Amino acid sequence: MTMTNASQLNVQLRKETGKGSSRALRREGRIPAVLYGGKEAPIHFSLEPVELHKELHQTGFLSKIFELSINGKKEKALARAVQFHPVTDRPLHVDFLRVSKEGKITVAVPLIFANEGSSPGLKRGGVLNVLIHNLDITSDIDHIPASLTIDLTGLEIHDTIHLKDIKFPEGVVPAHPERDNDIANIVAPTVMKKAGVEEVVPAAEAEVAAAKAPMPEGEGA
Repeated sequence: MTMTNASQLNVQLRKETGKGSSRALRREGRIPAVLYGGKEAPIHFSLEPVELHKELHQTGFLSKIFELSINGKKEKALARAVQFHPVTDRPLHVDFLRVSKEGKITVAVPLIFANEGSSPGLKRGGVLNVLIHNLDITSDIDHIPASLTIDLTGLEIHDTIHLKDIKFPEGVVPAHPERDNDIANIVAPTVMKKAGVEEVVPAAEAEVAAAKAPMPEGEGA
């Protein structure tokens, strides 16, 4: 697992706010954003799109601490939400939350499954069924992991990965242990009959094939 380091983002303060101002910023090639939280008033600014795109395409964007230089002061912030264009998928707006060294914060951290080739169950045609892709954890801002890695070595069909199987860094705990106990499992392949020959296929593929299969004569409406 890797720890999240503070990344710097270049910002420009916004003199005006509102939908009209935001559209004008996007025409100029900037991305509107806001910093809120704490006892201070929200601060509106804009981001450079190339720099933002680079960060968005890295794992754990919403669990990474950013350092924003605003009015001569460096603010630590966590990206809380990104609004995307429904057609082009370009970022339209980013919300940042102020964070401090005092206290803890809850964030969603991506889970990475490693060593699939060392799982006997997957080698025999089993399917990794991931129940939780991003796990909510509680941590101080200096110890937020960018991701958590789960080792699949030795896992057989019908094995389940539980929360207790994850190795958490010091100071990091699951936020909802009672809810997020089951992380993933390896399900058995499904046997299908095709032209008199049994063929083993993953369960998910079998469901799709069954849905597309023609209905026997005499059945149906």
